[in-house]
Parts: sequence; structure tokens; C-alpha cells
Amino acid sequence: MAKICTIGHITKDRVITRESERYMPGGTAFYFSKALNQLDNDFELITAVGSEEKNVLKQLADEGISIVALESDHTVFFENIYGENQDNREQNVLAKASPFTTMNLPKVDADYFHLGPLLNDDISLDSIKHLATKGKVSLDIQGFLRYTKNQEVLHADWKDKKEGLAYIHTLKANESETRIISGKEDFEEAAYVLADLGVKEVIITLGSHGSMIYADGEFHKIPAYAPKAIVDATGCGDTYMAGYLHKRQSGASISEAGNFGAAMATINIQSFGPFSANVSEVESLISLAEILD
Repeated sequence: MAKICTIGHITKDRVITRESERYMPGGTAFYFSKALNQLDNDFELITAVGSEEKNVLKQLADEGISIVALESDHTVFFENIYGENQDNREQNVLAKASPFTTMNLPKVDADYFHLGPLLNDDISLDSIKHLATKGKVSLDIQGFLRYTKNQEVLHADWKDKKEGLAYIHTLKANESETRIISGKEDFEEAAYVLADLGVKEVIITLGSHGSMIYADGEFHKIPAYAPKAIVDATGCGDTYMAGYLHKRQSGASISEAGNFGAAMATINIQSFGPFSANVSEVESLISLAEILD
């Protein structure tokens, strides 16, 4: 039995800026797996890509990652177009991969299942219910709040949240996602709403303000560690969750796990690409780093 199993699509991303056009792999499952593999290779990745992206799976397998690849005619293809203001982007989905359902998920057992949907129809509600009978289900809510219309990515609340969140042990959401899924502007009130719907550990990431975790009626304030430089924030939330679930699965407290995940995210933001540091580097940052206010 794997300690952690992550389920989600690996994407082909086209990033267009005023200066360049780049192609790269991406997706929650990709960044989560790359980060977790730096800590512990006792985990499994379940994904679905088209034949044109099988080279990405080979590269991950060569790094020691255990992969189950489901059949799919296509790979999820995201196009991100940035204008002069890098905070604003046009996001389109040019192709979609096969969804994850109870019919095509392989038989796998794990302590934690971390789900990384990229769109609201990626992972079926029945699959969530099924996985919850086999282990704790962790969810990055991002994808369930996104849908496509004429290829454009739009945002809306998760229609199945009242039923689905009852099966989620650990939920991760950023500031805007938290407001959408909870209907609350205040993050403490939002945490209460999500806990009342059944979530056991509510993680709300707040960028440079750190993160807050609500569990068992208690709030845990997790600091943000000051980076040497802000280079690339892509995958930081996935990296945080890799560190958090790794530590929780090994018996660490919520605060210890949150601090570890936050330190990993800080290291990740200091360079381009997925997380590539090791445990000792993360622990060193926690003990020596400046904490952002």
C-alpha cells in the first residue's frame, strides 16, 4: 500500500507573453509528484495523457515515480496568454483528457489520496466516495471551480460541494477559491462553513501572509517564510501540499506539517520549475529563515 496516491491530469501548457511563447508540462499532479519525490518515493501517481505526451511520463518514471497511466485520446492542453499586466491572463483549454471515474480507476490503496482536478468534470463524485472508503481524501479545490465555455476557462462554485465535501478529509484552497466555495469574505467564517460541510482539515493559503489551517475546532496560523527572490510561483500550492501530506502521513502535528509545506513553497518560488530541494534544505530554512509579517 502506498503512503500517498495522487490523482490528476498532467497538462501540456502553452504560455504566451509579450516576449515569448513556451511549452511545458504542468498540472497539480505533476508539481505535487515532482515535489513529493524529493521527500519520499513511496507514492503513486495516477494520470491520463495522450500518446504525444508519453515522454513526460517516461521522464517521471526515470526519476523513480510509480505511475499508472490511463488511456486517453488527448492530453489536457492549457493555453495561458499574458498581457502587459502579468497578474491578468486569458486561459483557454484546447484539448481535454479522459476523466477519472470508478470504472477506470485502478485498484490502489493508500493512506492519503490527493486529488488534483483541473476542470470541474475531471474526477467524478462517485470516485471521491469510493476513494474515501480506502483512505483519507485530500482535495485541491481549484479544478472543481473551473469550467470551459467555447474553450475559455470560467469560474463557478462546485455544484456537488454539499455532497462531495462530506468525503474530504483535507481541503486546500487559496483566497479567491475560498470565497467562491464558502460564500464568505472572512476566512475564519469560511473555515467554519467548510468544516460544517464535513471537511476535517481546512487549509487556506494566503500568499505572502502565510496560511491558516482549521481542524478540530482550532485555528493554526502558518507563517510565510521570506524568499531570497520571487522568481516563479507556479506549482507553489502543490508543493505546499506535498510537504504537508508527507508530514501528516508520517505523524507530524498540523502546525509542523504546515510549516514544512510553507518552507517548501518558499524554496519553490525562488527558482523556475518544480521543487528540487531536499529535506535538510527545508528544515534549514525553517530554523533560519526570516518570517514574513
